[in-house]
Amino acid sequence: MPVGILRVYLRLYGAQTLKGKRSVLEGLLVRLRREFNVSAAELGELDNPERAVLGFAHLSNDGAYSDGVLQRILERLEGSRDFCVEGHEMEVL
Repeated sequence: MPVGILRVYLRLYGAQTLKGKRSVLEGLLVRLRREFNVSAAELGELDNPERAVLGFAHLSNDGAYSDGVLQRILERLEGSRDFCVEGHEMEVL
């Protein structure tokens, strides 16, 4: 059973405190979990208010479908005005 994994590196605009960063990221993660039926979490840069590393996982019986779901998440993130995507890593295992 294929598992798609996406790691995204973000630079946040305007987040001066960790509280501000978490308010932006928590709402984002909840929306993406609900919309795309994925597992999502903040993985790194936990103490840096200007950067974040987010991780997403999608389980499916079709690897191409998981890849497509993760691609749509990445496109959604790249369209945000609250942050920019500095890089990403994606694989289907």
